[in-house]
Amino acid sequence: MDLNLTAPVLAVVAKLIAGPSVRWIDSQPDTCQRVYFSNHTSHLDSIIIWASLPKHVRKVTRPVAAKDYWERGWFRRHLARSLNALLIDRLKVKVHQSPVDMMIREIGNEHSLIVFPEGTRSLDGVVKPFKSGIYYLNKKRPDLELIPVYMDNMNRILPSGEFLPVPLLSRVTFGPPIWLEQGESKPDFLKRAREAVLRLKDL
Repeated sequence: MDLNLTAPVLAVVAKLIAGPSVRWIDSQPDTCQRVYFSNHTSHLDSIIIWASLPKHVRKVTRPVAAKDYWERGWFRRHLARSLNALLIDRLKVKVHQSPVDMMIREIGNEHSLIVFPEGTRSLDGVVKPFKSGIYYLNKKRPDLELIPVYMDNMNRILPSGEFLPVPLLSRVTFGPPIWLEQGESKPDFLKRAREAVLRLKDL
């Protein structure tokens, strides 16, 4: 896959802005198909997680993002193309073309995803209950590794309502993989997935 020439520059700029300290706990970077799922406090979150991955992993990893936000203006559209982002139209979700089915179709047997199960950004930093998309994604593709990610300090780097980021140190922690267990109910799985993210906060 040919990446936009902006992508390497974007990775460097993201690291300069957020200075992320990256940790892997009981997992390692890999090109196997994964779903990285994280807490969500900033529009920069997907870029920072993507930039925190090694180059060979970034090439096969696609952030999932809201189409109505990332297609607003030429600069955001350019960034989305550079990230090879998978844009979801939240305003036109259809039963016969659900976001989960779209993700499964787009990743094929090669790509990984970066998702935010809260759905929208948390303005107070509290991790909200997870929506059901990640449950159905793993139910339909049980071979995908689900890697929890916790991001710290991102809401201060790009506060809500601001356009320009404030350079600060952030921390990105990748945890051990989880999967949907046989017979596990949707509420139990979503609770366990959320707890897997929260557990990384104090490690």
